[in-house]
Amino acid sequence: MPERLRALVRDISDYPQPGIVFRDITPLLKDCAGLALAAELMVNPFRHTGVDIVVGAESRGFIFGTLLARALNAGFVPIRKPGKLPAETHSRDYELEYGSDTLEIHADAITPGQRVLLVDDLIATGGTMEASCQLINALGGNLVGITVLIELVSLGGAARIAPHTIHSVLTY
Repeated sequence: MPERLRALVRDISDYPQPGIVFRDITPLLKDCAGLALAAELMVNPFRHTGVDIVVGAESRGFIFGTLLARALNAGFVPIRKPGKLPAETHSRDYELEYGSDTLEIHADAITPGQRVLLVDDLIATGGTMEASCQLINALGGNLVGITVLIELVSLGGAARIAPHTIHSVLTY
């Protein structure tokens, strides 16, 4: 089944800068069956873990995060770029594969002790995931799992968020 999804991921060389191979999921997103299969494979390991809140990082984490939240009968919380959330926020700076950025979450988005599933489309160097984990921990969330569609293994992002483990549907 993952090979069906792999066929829907398009490789774009030298984007967004020379030397980067971008894994473009837009063909997968426009394929109804592919999108449904991706969501199922991402959520299945967490169906019986008592997830209260699914957290997704901007922006593709929103796509999968809301699908998984619905499948788990859980709420959804966005982690956004600076200045996008209207109420009080917590923020974390982080390093990307090719730059740096900041993420924010509403200060009241997670109640201490809530069981949280963190979702994104991809993990590369792990900067976004690490910052997201820190934000969840800062609010007292109990991170029960992390799930991604794609893991770029050679970039070592999983090691950056240890001791948390990542469920990856596709690895490159």
